[in-house]
Amino acid sequence: MGVRHRYLPNTDEDRRQMVEALGLGSVEELFADIPERVRFKGKLDLPPRMSELELVRHMNELAGRNGDASKYACFRGAGAYDHFIPSVVGHITGRAELYTAYTPYQPEVSQAVLQSIYEFQTLICELTGMEVANASMYDGATAAAEAAIISSYSLPGRRKIVVSSALHPEYRATLRTYARGPGLELVEVPTEGGVTPAAALARAVDADTACVIAQQPNFFGCLEDMEALGEAAHAGGAQFAACVDPISLGILKPPGEYGADFAIGEGQPLGVPMGFGGPHLGFFAATGKLMRRMPGRIAGVTVDAEGKRGFVLTLQTREQHIRREKATSNICSNQALCALAATVYLSVMGKQGLREVAEQCVKKTRYAQEQLEKAGFALTFPVPFFREFAIRSPVPVERVNAALLKDKIIGGVELGRWYPELKDSLLIAVTEKRTRQEIDGLVAGMGGLR
Repeated sequence: MGVRHRYLPNTDEDRRQMVEALGLGSVEELFADIPERVRFKGKLDLPPRMSELELVRHMNELAGRNGDASKYACFRGAGAYDHFIPSVVGHITGRAELYTAYTPYQPEVSQAVLQSIYEFQTLICELTGMEVANASMYDGATAAAEAAIISSYSLPGRRKIVVSSALHPEYRATLRTYARGPGLELVEVPTEGGVTPAAALARAVDADTACVIAQQPNFFGCLEDMEALGEAAHAGGAQFAACVDPISLGILKPPGEYGADFAIGEGQPLGVPMGFGGPHLGFFAATGKLMRRMPGRIAGVTVDAEGKRGFVLTLQTREQHIRREKATSNICSNQALCALAATVYLSVMGKQGLREVAEQCVKKTRYAQEQLEKAGFALTFPVPFFREFAIRSPVPVERVNAALLKDKIIGGVELGRWYPELKDSLLIAVTEKRTRQEIDGLVAGMGGLR
């Protein structure tokens, strides 16, 4: 294995023939237009070349320096969560006929992909209580932005989008970017005690409001009164978009039961790894009357000329497939592989499994909060919460997280990054994966800094 080989696709003879075909005398003549003074002379500062075996060892050593949720106890959430992923998810998504980023432009020849999309849509409808869902979005942020755009198309003349300031800060940033093109106005309603006051939101909704967006649980993990917020939106003639966490729907009322026009959110908790921030997937569901304005694509089921069940691409509302002036979105694709992972996860877990995951999150989060309070850390918002809560620290948040990392604990998110008034608060997430020992380790590590 000591022999080192250069793996280059072209031989010396291949290069000679190509140069000859170009009518050149040498490879150097290809670069004649590049001035000598800007050409690199000498050797790059790179280590010696390696054999494949040596390179694999080297890369494994580098990868081993990384800290991740398989080696650390992760209490960080804020949109991406360390949930357990059954091994069957990887086995199914790794099958050759499915392990692809292929976009079904000639859809009916892609029956496996179309069926997985159809099943994903069906499961999202069952989970959210809505009538129709699309094939998935890029992420939760773009799903929220698309809901706002669709509302402005559905309610001509209305140019205002009202959102809670407890909607994920990155979602609100994406909304601002999307709103700039069509000239929509974004109005944020401040929270009180960690939740969105329905009365204040109602005052913000007027005859110019197209859509109201609120999150359940919100960015702080606090539970909102979604029925009251939805009623405030509809009373002003606006549409209501509920940005929901899919795991929470194992125990919380789905958007379809409190009259939401849209159910949107981030699907990463459903069998998709955190992946250092992606790729993830967004889900997008709506009432039947809004189906023809939904972004992306929708797969349907039918029978062929022989009466056999088959899957088809039913709707595509992007400008490539319909008249440009009728398009409500330029979303070109969907997160097919991540959506497949979510489909397998939901199928394997079932209603009872999803409920158990949600219940374990509630119990373990509550235990962590109680133990931290005993250690002298007060809740930032003393209201009901799900899987995540904000807690005040008398010690600078950066110092807390730095100390925890030494004990192989990934601490909470620094809320001061988005909310300057909460610079002394951490947002701590506790999933079903966290053990009592790990939670006690978090409490001991933070308590030792007081």
